[in-house]
Amino acid sequence: MQYTAEQGPTHTVISPTGRLNMVAAPRLRQVVADHVAQGHHRVVVDLGGVDFIDSSGLGALVASLKTARSAGGDLRIAALGAQVRMVLELTGLDTVLTPYADAASAFRDD
Repeated sequence: MQYTAEQGPTHTVISPTGRLNMVAAPRLRQVVADHVAQGHHRVVVDLGGVDFIDSSGLGALVASLKTARSAGGDLRIAALGAQVRMVLELTGLDTVLTPYADAASAFRDD
């Protein structure tokens, strides 16, 4: 799994690609934690390039949400593919991690 990150004026967008599974989940947690530690407390994880997510990936997203909120920020998810959306809905995590259509709209309401 690869990651790109873009720092915008109001938030950071982290875009993983590939499979967000037990192999890749620790790296996502670390990438988010690094950005939060640098003072970028508002994070969007753009999941448009993720074609598969498992329970480890979900755990990484929830842990990253806690990291951002502990620093006074927030984490939002965007651009979900069909499999990712289905897993979030089946687990009920779509109520904790509200999905947005795209990264640009994730913090638009603030």
